[in-house]
Amino acid sequence: MDEVLTGGAGVADNWQRMWAPHRMSYLSGENRPLPDNDIPCPFCAIPAMSDEEGLIVGRGVHAYVVMNLYPYNIGHVLVCAYRHVADLTDLTEDERNEISELTAKSMKVIRKVAGAKGFNLGMNQGAISGAGVAEHIHQHVVPRWSGDSNFMPIIGQTKVLPQLLQVTRNQLAEAWVSI
Repeated sequence: MDEVLTGGAGVADNWQRMWAPHRMSYLSGENRPLPDNDIPCPFCAIPAMSDEEGLIVGRGVHAYVVMNLYPYNIGHVLVCAYRHVADLTDLTEDERNEISELTAKSMKVIRKVAGAKGFNLGMNQGAISGAGVAEHIHQHVVPRWSGDSNFMPIIGQTKVLPQLLQVTRNQLAEAWVSI
């Protein structure tokens, strides 16, 4: 028997549904170290990979920039400390400064490559604040464009990304060396 999606008082709501089942893998803990699994920290493992395999855009002395596997927008990168620390207050001054410098460089590169008109920057400190990998500090750099928050993410809770992560990584990495 087909299930009917209803709104209000049991009346069909006539909305089309777009599904993003890949998100359930993330919500279920894929690639995320959680208290009830033995998954190693991905942000500790990524630097040992080649830049292409790890989706690394650029590297510094204390931190690196990597594509977010679960992006909110195309070009969404993470600036991660190499050292496995959870909190901003646990970083050295050099680590904090480099994370800030790499964040600014990421913004310049994304503007050059993708024409971003704005950014959301943020660190979720601790699992209670929404950090997916709470034990390894990382700064989100999310590019924004006029009108990018249309009905899809607001009503459909689905984000349409027009480009594969590897293609975006290659474009950002190529521009990284010139900025």
